[in-house]
Amino acid sequence: MSYFITFEGPEGSGKTTVIEHIRVLLSDSHEVVKTREPGGIPISEKIREILLTKEHDMDGRTEALLFAASRRQHLVERVIPELEAGKIVLCDRFIDSSLAYQGIARGIGFDDIMAINKFAIDTHMPDLTVYLKLDPETGLERIQDNNRENNRLDEETIDFHKKVVSGYNELSVLYPNRIKVVDASQSVDSVVSDTLNIINTYIQSRGEE
Repeated sequence: MSYFITFEGPEGSGKTTVIEHIRVLLSDSHEVVKTREPGGIPISEKIREILLTKEHDMDGRTEALLFAASRRQHLVERVIPELEAGKIVLCDRFIDSSLAYQGIARGIGFDDIMAINKFAIDTHMPDLTVYLKLDPETGLERIQDNNRENNRLDEETIDFHKKVVSGYNELSVLYPNRIKVVDASQSVDSVVSDTLNIINTYIQSRGEE
């Protein structure tokens, strides 16, 4: 069976690292591909450059529409074909990022962002979402400690990043069956272990349907 599993969290929550560990661990028994948003395919990678370049001063609604456009092309060109081929797709960010970042943190509103994204993704929601929960101060410190070059979103105010986390927390309450929370303040090994347990439990439950 194919599974569409997305990973969410604030800046510095460790999504990229955790996804790679999970890809390796699941590859022993499944066909697994990993991808990211915005990006994953040439068109969406170009949109990513526009979205994350620090020199661009961008209106919030423009930002939301660009994320949705990138998401649509990535979905039809990469995600859906891989799912139809029976693979597990691990995706770094999806619709919940737009709801948290643009809907809540930018103040555009949950309903408007959901409407834009329903048009973009149609009925293709994730089967499972792993939310790596972390306070924004720790996440931003990690980015600095890792010497990662800051992008446009990294350089938003701490108040913005707090709103992002608040948005994710709201989403985890709204969609508890889909969104599973992992404490990302733990060691990488512990985060990976908790995440793998969540995914394996989900796959086993689907196999019993």
